[in-house]
Order: sequence, then structure tokens, then C-alpha cells
Amino acid sequence: MHALANPARFQRFSARALPWCAGLTAILLLVGLYMALFVAPPDYQQKDTVRIMFVHVPAAWWSMAGYAMLAGLGAALLVWKHPLAALMARAAAPVGAAYAATCLITGSFWGRPMWGTWWVWDARLTSMLVLFFLFLGHIALSRAFDSPERG
Repeated sequence: MHALANPARFQRFSARALPWCAGLTAILLLVGLYMALFVAPPDYQQKDTVRIMFVHVPAAWWSMAGYAMLAGLGAALLVWKHPLAALMARAAAPVGAAYAATCLITGSFWGRPMWGTWWVWDARLTSMLVLFFLFLGHIALSRAFDSPERG
């Protein structure tokens, strides 16, 4: 596994593994969405609105995992100056932002019938919005400079 810390080796490995991982991910995602949206029974209180949670909650978890990954990669970049950490952080930020946006949008769709409004300024929603802005800030700052040494 240590051999994959070399960027050239990692790119060769990921070029071979990516099509298989992408295909498996697409199949499992489609099966999971079908089961969550069509097979799972409705809730006795929330009726069919609960199906939104099958997308909303995993998106929230994955956005927080993306932030933890960004923090770990940032620490690795600061401590060891490893170039692969910068590349992975730059690639992870848009994915985390997409998950955070999905969480915010599906949460609003769920909140409208449950709370009677699209948005309430409670701690959970506001912290997810801040996380989304942190991802956007990281994306903007990582693309603001032409070389990593300058930014």
C-alpha cells in the first residue's frame, strides 16, 4: 500500500481500478435508490415523505466524511508536504460540496411538509450550510493560484 504513495504509481493503479469501481458504484447506487424509493414501505406518520431521508441522511454523512477527509489531507500536506495529499484534497472538495448541497436541498424538500416551511435557522441546517460554504471556499482557494507554493 505504501507504494501507492508515489503519484505516478497511484495514477496507474487508479486508471485500472476506476472503471471497475465506477461501474460497481453505479449499479449499487441504482439498486439502493430503487429499493429506498419504491420498495421500502411508507412511514405511519410521515407517509411517503420519509423516503427523502434515504437520500438526505447518507448525503449528510458523506459530506461530513468529506470534510474529515479534507482536514486529514490538509494536515498531511502541512506536515509532510506530500503532493498527493494536495491532489486528493482538491478532488475531494467538489464531491463533498455536492453531498452538502444534496443534503440541503433534500432537507428543504422534507422540511416543507413536516415543518410548513422550506428553511428554519436551527443548528443542524445552519452548520450544514456553513460546511457547504467551507467546501466552496476550499474549491475557490485551491483554484485561485497557479502553483501550490504560492497559495
